[in-house]
Amino acid sequence: MKQTDRTDGRENASWESGVRRVVPYTPGEQPKRPGIIKLNTNECPYPPSPRVKRLAAEFETDVLRLYPDPEASLLVKSIAERFHVGEDQVFVGVGSDDVLAMVFLTFFNTGRPILFPDITYSFYDVWANLFGIPFSRPALDENFRLVKEDYLTENGGIVIANPNAPTGISEPLSVIEEIAAGNPGSLVIIDEAYVDFGGTSALPLVEKYENLLVVQTFSKSRAMAGMRIGFAIGSPKAIGYLRDVKFSFNSYTMDAPTIAWGAASMADEAYFQETVGKVVDTREYLKKELSSLGFSFPDSRTNFVFASHERVPAKELFEALKEAGIYVRYFPGERTGNYLRITVGTKEQTEALLSFLREYLKEGKKNA
Repeated sequence: MKQTDRTDGRENASWESGVRRVVPYTPGEQPKRPGIIKLNTNECPYPPSPRVKRLAAEFETDVLRLYPDPEASLLVKSIAERFHVGEDQVFVGVGSDDVLAMVFLTFFNTGRPILFPDITYSFYDVWANLFGIPFSRPALDENFRLVKEDYLTENGGIVIANPNAPTGISEPLSVIEEIAAGNPGSLVIIDEAYVDFGGTSALPLVEKYENLLVVQTFSKSRAMAGMRIGFAIGSPKAIGYLRDVKFSFNSYTMDAPTIAWGAASMADEAYFQETVGKVVDTREYLKKELSSLGFSFPDSRTNFVFASHERVPAKELFEALKEAGIYVRYFPGERTGNYLRITVGTKEQTEALLSFLREYLKEGKKNA
């Protein structure tokens, strides 16, 4: 129904004509069923650093009546010290999603299409559509590897998840450097959400390439998905541009407990290494056992495995696992529709998953 402007008699379209419409990102299911095994959203199966727990118990709630530090100085300082960079090279946000969205908003304004792979983190095209940024998605090759030549062409920016999701593949640093060096007129973002599980970080290249920005998160290897902490490291100039946009948008995005507990987590290197080591050991065990059951998968350098069975369709396995209270992630699609992304859980969770698969696949053989 059209509405009439009472001042001059003109007819106007409905107020909905001005709505920005996008297809939103679909996150992994967060089931409410008790007693389930949750292996669908790549959360860490272990708790955060004990320092976080101690600090939480001692936290002065009176602090909550005050605005938090808009610079998140304590957290920025802890990240800068951990990675041996200047504090003016660190930008923090409410999860790496917040950081990446701010990067899109800040840097991708040339009118030229930005580039990211056809199979990757599915939030990239959502942000591009939301902000009206043209984009192109070069196809990964038949082995789900990056084709670097596709990123050595005119563009308005580049986004590469390395290791990639949902495939788990890590590209060598030489490929990342060639792309950064070949695009001096574009910002190159390397999204390293999973790098701690076996990838090679591009952080050493930041001092060499002013157009390179590396983004990481506390959600995976630091077991703090519920706190929402992400950060970017880059040149002081690039970080300065990001801060200008952030403070034009919302100065107080990160709360005081998050700042304090994030800094405590970052400072506990021993616990971080112990946790990552346990996840990697279980991942390698999971890969070995899945292979013996007839699954194939790219060589994961993440905290998940992207697996396809030789005989049983992924959708069937997904539904059977879900019915049994084991949640994994299924990605419908032409190239991904026969794969399951399985998060690496604890050893006990992994054994429960494998036990179910052994029985299910054995029954399948009987009925074949």
